[in-house]
Amino acid sequence: MLLSWYDIKERALKFSKKWENAKDERAEAQSFLNDFFDVFGVDRKRVATFETKVPKEKNRNGYIDLLWKGIILIEMKSKGLNLDKAYIQARDYLFNLEDDDLPEYTMVCDFENIRLYCNNTGQIWTIKTSQLYQNIKLFSVLAGHEKVNILPVDKKVDINAAIKMAKLHDILKLHGYTGHNLEVYLVRLLFCLFADHTGIFETNIFYDYISKSKVDGSDLSYRLGKLFEILDTPISERDKQTLLSEELKRFSYINGTLFREKLPLADFDYKMRKILLECCCLNWGYISPAIFGSIFQGVMNQHERRLVGAHYTSEENILKLIKPLFLDELWEEFNKKKNNSKQLKEFHDKLCKLTFLDPACGCGNFLIISYREIRTLELEVLKLLYKDYRQFTIMNINNYCKVNVDQFYGIEIEEFPSQIAKVGMWLIDHQMNTIVAEYFGIYYARLPLKQSAKIINDNALMINWESIISKNDLSYILGNPPFVGARYKNEEQKSELFKVLGDVNGAGNLDYVAAWFIKAANFMNGSNTLSAFVATNSIAQGEQVKLLWNVLFEKYKIQINFAYQTFKWSNEARGKAAVHCVIIGFSSFATDRKKLIYDENSIKTFAKNINPYLIDAPTFFISRRSLPLCNVPQMHFGSMANDGGFLILNKEEKNEIIKHEPIAAKYIHTFMMGYEFINNIERYCLWLVDATPLELKKMPMVLERIYNVQKIRSQSKRSATKDLSNTPSLFGEIRQPNTTYIAVPKVSSEKRKYIPIGFLESEVIAGDKLFLIPNASLYHFGILTSKVHMAWVRTVAGRLKSDYSYSNTIVYNNFPWPEHTEKQKEKIEKAAKEILDARALYPDTSFADLYNSLTMPVELLKAHNKLDKAVISAYSSSRFNTEAEIVENLIKRYHKLIDKHNIIINKKSVKKLNKKAENQYVINV
Repeated sequence: MLLSWYDIKERALKFSKKWENAKDERAEAQSFLNDFFDVFGVDRKRVATFETKVPKEKNRNGYIDLLWKGIILIEMKSKGLNLDKAYIQARDYLFNLEDDDLPEYTMVCDFENIRLYCNNTGQIWTIKTSQLYQNIKLFSVLAGHEKVNILPVDKKVDINAAIKMAKLHDILKLHGYTGHNLEVYLVRLLFCLFADHTGIFETNIFYDYISKSKVDGSDLSYRLGKLFEILDTPISERDKQTLLSEELKRFSYINGTLFREKLPLADFDYKMRKILLECCCLNWGYISPAIFGSIFQGVMNQHERRLVGAHYTSEENILKLIKPLFLDELWEEFNKKKNNSKQLKEFHDKLCKLTFLDPACGCGNFLIISYREIRTLELEVLKLLYKDYRQFTIMNINNYCKVNVDQFYGIEIEEFPSQIAKVGMWLIDHQMNTIVAEYFGIYYARLPLKQSAKIINDNALMINWESIISKNDLSYILGNPPFVGARYKNEEQKSELFKVLGDVNGAGNLDYVAAWFIKAANFMNGSNTLSAFVATNSIAQGEQVKLLWNVLFEKYKIQINFAYQTFKWSNEARGKAAVHCVIIGFSSFATDRKKLIYDENSIKTFAKNINPYLIDAPTFFISRRSLPLCNVPQMHFGSMANDGGFLILNKEEKNEIIKHEPIAAKYIHTFMMGYEFINNIERYCLWLVDATPLELKKMPMVLERIYNVQKIRSQSKRSATKDLSNTPSLFGEIRQPNTTYIAVPKVSSEKRKYIPIGFLESEVIAGDKLFLIPNASLYHFGILTSKVHMAWVRTVAGRLKSDYSYSNTIVYNNFPWPEHTEKQKEKIEKAAKEILDARALYPDTSFADLYNSLTMPVELLKAHNKLDKAVISAYSSSRFNTEAEIVENLIKRYHKLIDKHNIIINKKSVKKLNKKAENQYVINV
């Protein structure tokens, strides 16, 4: 009697476990092969012989390890030996066999690996012995079953699957199959594809079922509809359906509500059928959990991605968050308790009680990876608690695997990804069950599906999270809320942000992600819940810091437990998001160890306090300030053209105008924005401040440009710009100084040790991407181009991606200048002059090259080092060993300056109130 595939799979698992430590061909090969045949219910002695003698060249004989004539030749080798050489040896034997004895298959094995060759087709399959049960149908000929057509597979399933599923989505949509029906339909197909390769279904039966449809695809929609119906039908009810085909009866009962809803039939054609069959040929057993996000993003256009902020997180980035949030600590606890059975059982009970909520779960990547890691930890617990794996049976193994998907919760505003998230949790559960099965040598699958992750399709900002899970029952909040910058929010998102934040002044200047921080803080207040989010780095820089974190700290008493400083975003999706992020872990109570993590090599340090700028320093907030705290020259923007580009000239345009209108030469000035300043790019502008009407009349080419400026401005929707059409020959905003000034680019690369700062003559017109400091001295230049000022910039400046985004109101006006002596000032001025001298040695070299770490001249580097020492000596009598020490010194100075400033303001206010009271008294009299 033939064994069922289920029984064979069970035997294969036990076989793999029994022989997992075998390695010696001479001592163990024959026993190994006897057990191998027993997997298939075959008595080896009845069908195959060991050491079959075959003649070789030069009157020598060879001996085949095992030969089943006409069926299979097997050559065994000790563990670790070369299987290629084993196959060459086996092939030599084949050449010397009688034609009637030639086997259909050749197998070589080193106990750990099995390689199977089909001698008729040339196909080759290589598998691990531990995974024999997953690939059991390769050996259908040994089991006496009908030969199964095993498909060639592509292990690069992630990208290919995303592309193919996106194609199928687009064609179905084109055919009018849209909305909810399309989304559920695709998720069902995704489940079936996965099930076909991972043991949920018998291997390849979904492919076989699809391939038996008509080539033109005309009956495929009906066949799929019937399959979906059967997958939701219990076995007992199927038995009543006397006309049900045998091919449908072979499919497992799934349950879990995935196939419950009755969907309209989706029309298929030849092309769609072909795509689905190609999807079947991908090995979904190699699937990465990030595939679900990739598939979702693959079926969305760029515009939709921007609207919902859909940026799917790579596994690497997910681990960056969950390791410091809970995983590192759980592994530490495991290692402390692993030698104590009682404590280990208590730890196991703890694992199955942990709960997780992702309130912007998308396709569930955070939940999927978190579940996988908790199940991995649970398996290590089981290995220690139940070392005698033979005590496990299929009936009781489920009682020992306590961690389940119903410990995980998610909220997702879009229906399609929420469907994928729920299915993704089932699939990762099956993957983990497979790993448990391989270790304990017993087939294990949680079918039919009973538990599921609770994924809510709703707007997380507008619903009460308590309706999903009580805060007192929740262990962790985690995830990757939408990346929508402050200036990119639509009206609905702005409204949601205001509703969550309440009456916070300036809330409109916050990124959309801020709403999730506030919502989480409000929810977890007074609980032991720990939270962590990936966020745009702007919430920890510039003006957003005070707007958000002052509320979090003061109203909700939030503390930052760990932070991952700015890193470049990466994900698994097509059209990867170019975003720079931070990860922030927080709670409403203090934790023992605060961790700061830096992007380069994930360097970790323990901190006394992590402030909202994500540095180890006391908590403080920098607000916009219209004037400098210290007695230094004011900084302001350069002039804004607001001209549609008609007052700005490149070199060729400048030469062309001067060639035909020489009088224009005196009105054409060098023009610089930050980019031109840093990269030494020639650019010019028409600066017509002093031009007379008579002169303008003599310059028709210039007049044409002025006319175009007037036209552009007059068509603007902004009334202020319309008013500027009355003076079309002038820049929209003129702030050009009439003296030499210091220029500071608004944006500069974070890769430079110093922001390139320099002096420009008044004849050089600065655009609005340069900050200007008129009447500045060498001393001011020296301080601003020092490592001390750069430490301040790195702490409080905003970022454009990862580049520094300088600000006069945040960075410059709040910067604490030193209280220097005349001697210290002279020293700084002298060192600053040496920097200018070093630059002058390379007159044709741009700042970009001068300050590139690979090309920076030695003279300039030495000059900067000398200046840094001079500036540091003005701040402290002792040298700073780290940038953190510099920042700590600056923060202390900042607080003193603020206190002093507030005292002065308060005195003025008191005088004002007294004066008002005197006047009031006089009036009353």
